[in-house]
Amino acid sequence: MTKEERHLWYDFLREYPVRFLRQKVIDQYIADFYCHAARLVLELDGSQHYSPDGLVKDAIRTERMESRGLTVLRIPNNAVTENFGGVCEYIDEIVKKRTQNPPVACSDSPL
Repeated sequence: MTKEERHLWYDFLREYPVRFLRQKVIDQYIADFYCHAARLVLELDGSQHYSPDGLVKDAIRTERMESRGLTVLRIPNNAVTENFGGVCEYIDEIVKKRTQNPPVACSDSPL
């Protein structure tokens, strides 16, 4: 895992009340994080994902996962670094909408 993936996992997703898996195999891809209850894939993207080739590969990957009824959220690594609380709130909002669970607080401090 990248440092941003470790931060998101250990400081938010690991203890999140709706179960997330890390490094989940979906078709020929490995999703950074997957939540079965919300049918949600989280992908943390570094700078290589924003090159012309990276954008094409990610579009194909996202389309393949969405064809399985999954929603793919792509979150830039720098958002995790610079706005961790906002990223957690965003993930929580999406999970809540997709599972009808109550909101969960998130802060920059470890849970």
